[in-house]
Amino acid sequence: MGAVVQRERLEAQADRLEAVLYSHKVRAHIQGGVVTPSLVRFRVVPAPGVKVTQISRLSEELALALGSSACRVTRRDAYVELEFARRKPKSVRLAALMARVPMPPAATPLLGIDADGVPMLLRLSSPDVAHVLIAGTTGSGKTALARTMIASLAAYNPTSEVGLVLIDPKGRGYEPFTALPHLVLPLATTADTGLETLHWLAAEMERRDRERITIPRIVVFIDELADLALVGGKAVEKAVLRLVQRGREGGIHVIACTQKPAATILGGLVKSNFPVRIVGSVASAEDARVATGVPGSGAERLAGRGDFLVVTHGRTHRLQAAYAALDEIDAIINRPVAPITVKRREPRPRPVRDLGQVLVDGLRRMIG
Repeated sequence: MGAVVQRERLEAQADRLEAVLYSHKVRAHIQGGVVTPSLVRFRVVPAPGVKVTQISRLSEELALALGSSACRVTRRDAYVELEFARRKPKSVRLAALMARVPMPPAATPLLGIDADGVPMLLRLSSPDVAHVLIAGTTGSGKTALARTMIASLAAYNPTSEVGLVLIDPKGRGYEPFTALPHLVLPLATTADTGLETLHWLAAEMERRDRERITIPRIVVFIDELADLALVGGKAVEKAVLRLVQRGREGGIHVIACTQKPAATILGGLVKSNFPVRIVGSVASAEDARVATGVPGSGAERLAGRGDFLVVTHGRTHRLQAAYAALDEIDAIINRPVAPITVKRREPRPRPVRDLGQVLVDGLRRMIG
């Protein structure tokens, strides 16, 4: 009965959206809708001659029609999509999501679910990924997403495949992982120890280059990169720059969090060396453009609390980040560490259902 009620609600909302478009003489119809734990998305089919800008200019009116705080309008293939944050979003728990995901390739963290409800993973070993920047204001969920990535890497990969290095100037974000067996070095919680860690990584990178090795891959997580660079000065920026420019060949990947990648303290560090950006809520359209690197991303309309855009090759994917609770992290840390023998294989995709879909099982979207 719940699915029937949900379908009827979506049909009624689609009718209200079409009424708004019709009242402004925009010829288009709603073809379908998808419900995920954090948002409701409708697919709009414009009539020939209708411009996308005609629909995007009505974002406030469309949000008003559904009583939503905002409507994000984007183009996807031959359609226009309308995305609305749910009034009572549901969290995506990491443990529950991992139960749906078959064994991914090595060094591939689980991020959460995309706008279709499909689990989203990030293959760090891909030349199109290599390094990742996570940006957003306070409360956007940057550190929580990084913790999810750390936990999933530890859960899916033995220490012989992946090692982790954690730099946390605040000393709080990565604290639950201090006993993680995957740690290559102790958790760095000051600018001085952070700089020492970066220098060690640079030396390790050079050693790997000489010996032509990449395994185990080392994934470096830096919380609040701008703060670290502000305290540590040019030495920190130079050390991170070396890693993101040359680290991939040696199996070293950098995942850095920052509130504002446009901060002058970072210089040109983030502009061209992070192929993938994961952007949470920002204060303005200009901040959204700088953070994502693409115009009209709509990041300023994100709801926060794990609502992100994944930007790669100029394309954006909506992400609801999974949340790793402390008990889930403890279970990963305290489990026996043994080589993983499960065969890594690609799942067989199932077709995506249309209006009224809640979650799609059996699919996964791989970035990279």
